[in-house]
Amino acid sequence: MSMNTRLLARERRHMHTRKKVSGTAERPRLSVFRSARHIYAQLIDDDQGITLAASSTKSKDLEAALAEAKNPVEKSHIVGKALAELAKGRDIQACVFDRSGYKYWGRVKAVAEGAREGGLNF
Repeated sequence: MSMNTRLLARERRHMHTRKKVSGTAERPRLSVFRSARHIYAQLIDDDQGITLAASSTKSKDLEAALAEAKNPVEKSHIVGKALAELAKGRDIQACVFDRSGYKYWGRVKAVAEGAREGGLNF
């Protein structure tokens, strides 16, 4: 399977999921994007089309915590926890999870578990 075919298959899975999963102001969508080196997570209100909170491995405020992490899965867990803290500050307790066509495994699973540990319900 070529890389281009793999990316197209993920996009197809993502669009299939997005038909059903939508975020609101009370229950935003937790969207995860995974690149080769970084992971990004954001809470999105699809009704208004705005991002309510975002966190990633590139965040300046997480540099110290991420430096102590031993592997990418631990870093992803820290990102999920940080996103949950930002959500608490904005009075968001619940969300819907959008894994963006990725398998619920490894770094994507770590973001979800970190967000749950931080207090988000989904």
